[in-house]
Amino acid sequence: MSESYQRKPDWLRVRLSGSEAYRDISSLVQEHQLHTVCQSAMCPNIHECWGTHKTATFMILGNTCTRACRFCAVDTGVPPPPDLDEPARVAGAVAKMGIRHAVITMVTRDDLADGGSAMVAATVNAIREASAECTVEVLVSDMNLNPEAIHGIADSHPEINSHNLETVRSLTATVRSRADYDRSLTYLRNVKAYDPSAITKSSLMLGLGETRDELLTAMDDLRHVGTNIINLGQYLQPTPRHTPVVRYWHPDDFDELREQAMARGFDYCQSGPLVRSSYHAGSQYSQFLHDLRAIQQ
Repeated sequence: MSESYQRKPDWLRVRLSGSEAYRDISSLVQEHQLHTVCQSAMCPNIHECWGTHKTATFMILGNTCTRACRFCAVDTGVPPPPDLDEPARVAGAVAKMGIRHAVITMVTRDDLADGGSAMVAATVNAIREASAECTVEVLVSDMNLNPEAIHGIADSHPEINSHNLETVRSLTATVRSRADYDRSLTYLRNVKAYDPSAITKSSLMLGLGETRDELLTAMDDLRHVGTNIINLGQYLQPTPRHTPVVRYWHPDDFDELREQAMARGFDYCQSGPLVRSSYHAGSQYSQFLHDLRAIQQ
């Protein structure tokens, strides 16, 4: 790997936080024996989200994934059986933190017949019972397109139902493990077919070797299946054994791509080097509702 691939540009510098809010969330996560994608995926925004915005993205169904995507720092292996008490523990943490918009993601559980959908739905319902005013966003696997699994999640009525396309078609086979570009699009299409009122969301990583034209095609594909919200962020190599960064896209590129996304009819696009799937998810959802009301008036 060349030195240029290892050195991050100035615009990717992250400010660390040792604030009381950061320590409080860290303690709550440990107290409730929870996993967060913030920690497991080595998210660069953990100090901002925990220390400034007092938000966290909870990862359920353990912290061992049945797939081995070459961009992801989450461990791969044989996961333990689902912990049936986990939804209540997540809901308890959400209530204690006073979260107004909870994000629930998951490791892929190809070992389970329902892909883990029952646990996702149970967690959404538990949060609603514990925090009636809290809105919920889920970020889930493709569920191997199991209709019952997809319907089970949709029936819990999360405010946002997310599944990430992650990258462009030409890179999917080399970057994502046992995933398929069209299967991901079909998941999003099937959610809309089952519940046309559902708000769907997806994200793309930049810097894996994709071209601008390929990104625009992926945007078109996501809009074709009715995706409402798209996030665009810079891929960062979590460890030397993961796929290397091919290019660091400039913030100006992200601004231009956001304009391209909005021109294609997305209701909302967050685009920037440090943007991740759940980056500023609460304020993003609030802005989405604000913009939607403005359109309807």
